[in-house]
Amino acid sequence: MVNLAMRLAAIAFLKLIVCFGLVGEAYSADGSFSIRQVMSAPFASELIAAPTGGRVAWMLNEQGRRNIWVASEPDWKGHKVTAFNQDDGQDIADLAWATDGSYLLFAHGGDFETGGDNPDPELSPEKPEQAIWYVAMDGSAPKKLTEGHAPAVSPKGDQIAFLRAGQIWMMKPSGQDVRNVVTQKGEQSDLRWSPDGSMLAFVSERRDHSFIGIYTPAGKSLRYLDASVDRDQYPVWSPDGARIAYVRIPATARAAFFSARREGQPWSIRVTDLKAGAAREVFHAKQGPGSLFHGIEADHQIFWAADNKLIFPWEQTGWCHLYQMAVSGGTPVELTPGEGEAEHVAISHDGQRIYYSTNITDTDRRHIWSVNTSGNEKPEPITKGEGIEVTPAPAADGSALAFLGASYNESEQAMVRTAKGELKPLAPEATPADFPAAQLVKPQPVMITAADGMAIHGQIFLPPKDNDGVRHPALVFFHGGSRRQMLLGFHYMDYYSNAYSLNQYFANQGYVVLSVNYRSGIGYGLNFREAIHYGSRGASEFNDVIGAGLYLKSRPDVDPKRIGVWGGSYGGYLTALALARASDLFAAGVDFHGVHDWSTLREGPFSSPGGDPNDIRERQEAARIAFESSPMASVDTWRSPVLLIHGDDDRNVPFSQTVTLVEALRKRNVPFEELIIPNEIHGFLMHRHWVEAYQASADFFARKLRPESAETVRATQ
Repeated sequence: MVNLAMRLAAIAFLKLIVCFGLVGEAYSADGSFSIRQVMSAPFASELIAAPTGGRVAWMLNEQGRRNIWVASEPDWKGHKVTAFNQDDGQDIADLAWATDGSYLLFAHGGDFETGGDNPDPELSPEKPEQAIWYVAMDGSAPKKLTEGHAPAVSPKGDQIAFLRAGQIWMMKPSGQDVRNVVTQKGEQSDLRWSPDGSMLAFVSERRDHSFIGIYTPAGKSLRYLDASVDRDQYPVWSPDGARIAYVRIPATARAAFFSARREGQPWSIRVTDLKAGAAREVFHAKQGPGSLFHGIEADHQIFWAADNKLIFPWEQTGWCHLYQMAVSGGTPVELTPGEGEAEHVAISHDGQRIYYSTNITDTDRRHIWSVNTSGNEKPEPITKGEGIEVTPAPAADGSALAFLGASYNESEQAMVRTAKGELKPLAPEATPADFPAAQLVKPQPVMITAADGMAIHGQIFLPPKDNDGVRHPALVFFHGGSRRQMLLGFHYMDYYSNAYSLNQYFANQGYVVLSVNYRSGIGYGLNFREAIHYGSRGASEFNDVIGAGLYLKSRPDVDPKRIGVWGGSYGGYLTALALARASDLFAAGVDFHGVHDWSTLREGPFSSPGGDPNDIRERQEAARIAFESSPMASVDTWRSPVLLIHGDDDRNVPFSQTVTLVEALRKRNVPFEELIIPNEIHGFLMHRHWVEAYQASADFFARKLRPESAETVRATQ
């Protein structure tokens, strides 16, 4: 990681100060640290470059205190422009710059995960609101404008479009003249101003189909482009504002219950000429791999690049890569060849260069590469080494490339690479003095063999004294998603950055920790992600669960009788499945908001029987397989103790999933403990709730897996 040696030297010096009681919380004499300390590093996200000059903004979460930071050329010294100083559970998102970069808009509060009603994890007597805020770059205090989110500033600078309750509203930048301008069926989203600010494009979601809409403020007129039964999404304007390109995803009235979604009716890209009103198809995916659309992490799924080139993602090789083609049509040109995925993508201000994060050449990390949009050159790496770099944000004037970077002992922070090639963090002072960077272990890549023979990637965290001849307790960690990949360092998602911190704490406490990138996750190609019979279609990931447990059991540094398992969401599902089906292998577990019965999920393919007799029979069979793929189906063989952790305002996994499991465990006298957090959602909004839940997890495993001191459990073989 950039300047890591200097950072470590500074931390070492600060530790001397800490030990003399002048600042912070001292480390213990044996080099251990607390959960509070390892979770104290700030987490950066929402990085966005200004549309003019050399300036970027991002959100920094400092132990629950979320604020907007800004840095500018030439010194790129970050400074805070908001002052939210409480761990109050009010998130920040939807950053949007003014056209001239003079001010920044953002949404504060509410639910950015599912769009539900505003959560209240702080137990405030008055329910919090979701509001749009304004902060000028002249140093004046931020101000709240109005209720809403997803602000979009007109290129003219005279209007701000935004969303409220799924409909489109507008106001002046001052917050005055707030009015509802579009009210339509369903939910409106993805607001996109035309380059001259005369029209506003958006997506109108209609449950089983969607349209691209165009609203013209001057005439207060509304029209839909090229309407069909399909899903039209991701509109992008041509630079001259005369055309719009968008993705069309074919309608699917019936779900594919028993097969992995590796192929289907091909998606396409269409372009509408607004003056003529004519729409035409310019790209049509081939049958087979890549026929189903798979998106990237980006502001757009289609980029309208220089010289009327379209840049878009496609999985025709089995990897999500970027392609280029002329808007007039032709044969797509692959821009990002290699074994790996293109994930976080941005385009330069002049439309001539694409920046993207990828794991090509470094499977279990991310680095940033760039390539010319012309398609006539090879990609070049911008970052490399043992760091993890994502979310490229090129400065509008070309003076620098900002990005988010982490390493094995530094959580995600905003960084910049200047035109001279200098790399520097934008706010290094935000990391507390007692964050234990020097005590963190470097996870190692491992391959394990699943019970059915599939090779599975993972990372192993070894205790500092792993070579002492001691058989240590061990833990298997399963991430959620399942469309995730754990990396050889702090993760770029806050949920998994937190989980990485806890795995580091466990290793520091003497556990051997194995983090498993089980099948149906990302990073290893289309066929791995769309695994045969995964999840509710057969729980084929259980093969990876058993493989992980047997791998740890075979290690000479692991006590085979003290192997635990933990995870959240989809990882909570696999944790419960491990305990229900293999209590002889897994001695204890911690299950964060896991799915316990697939067949009862309201949004499952088996929830609506339909009218076709064949469809009814297929759905009934899907429900049967879904239940058999669930922990509830095997609860009779569950013996190991479990700690269940769940927020009761969860909008991703219904709280009833844990209620149902508790009832079943009680009937069978299975020992369980619970930590229920009132009003908290799926990804806990309050930092102190993460610390509380992780401390409870550590205490639980200490009682269940460490009845004796690790120093006295010597290897017997």
